[in-house]
Amino acid sequence: MLPRTALPARAWVWLQASRPPSQSYIAPPLLLGQLLAVPGAAALELRILLWVQLFGVCDQLFIVYGNDYADRETDALNRTATPFSGGSRVLAERALTPRALLRASKWAAVATVAIAALLALRFGRPLSLPLGVLAVLMLWAYSYRPLSLSYRGGGELLQMVGVGFCLPLFGYYNQAGTLAAFPWELCAVLLPTHLACAMATSLPDAPSDRQSGKRSATVLLGPARNRAAIGLLNLGTVAALWWSHGELWILVLPALCTAGIALGPVGAPGSRTLLVRVALAIATTITVVAGLIIAHW
Repeated sequence: MLPRTALPARAWVWLQASRPPSQSYIAPPLLLGQLLAVPGAAALELRILLWVQLFGVCDQLFIVYGNDYADRETDALNRTATPFSGGSRVLAERALTPRALLRASKWAAVATVAIAALLALRFGRPLSLPLGVLAVLMLWAYSYRPLSLSYRGGGELLQMVGVGFCLPLFGYYNQAGTLAAFPWELCAVLLPTHLACAMATSLPDAPSDRQSGKRSATVLLGPARNRAAIGLLNLGTVAALWWSHGELWILVLPALCTAGIALGPVGAPGSRTLLVRVALAIATTITVVAGLIIAHW
């Protein structure tokens, strides 16, 4: 992050609202999908690569702006927010108005669909447009009425499908131009850890989620069972990664992070201990995807 003095105040506020670190959830799965479609990085179609990754930037902005707007009442109650959860805080701190953030979210949605349409028309990838529309609809289903799945117990599952399946699929399709040879077995690696990651980010927000009636994984399962499920899901991913690739180097970092989650102290919302636990869960997912990217580079 840049120091506040390095940017004008207004630009800093929008940078805070944009939550650049959350690109670590979006960009790697898209890149992985593209690499899976070709024999190596040298075979990537550069123009498609850049447009697909720009699609991810716009989609991520739509997600963070839209979630901040939809969750503004719950985030206002949150006293245990972390860099990984609780929103960007720009609305809670009244640095931006809800109207401004909603408008930005709509423009990001338009840009997301526009890039998907460009890929469909310019590069002959007709499925890109419905997949781009699906990306927008998933955020709507996650955050907005009448579904509001993040408040009804389905938010983590939707996040798992969106990030762990739809993004690699989108990247793969745009490089390959077909889904005929998509490696569906990869779902056994990616889906459990992305579900665990989504469940982990609900741990610090449990008090405000419970207060606002948001049925996150931690509220539904309780902190102890949620932490146990996170560990088991990541253990399943490590096992699937070993089964699918069979190379020790690709397992080391995810296994160490998973061990840290299982063996480390518990921690309560607002504590540094819990912050470390959540960071380890996120690191597990990131290192799994990064390892796959390196393996297919």
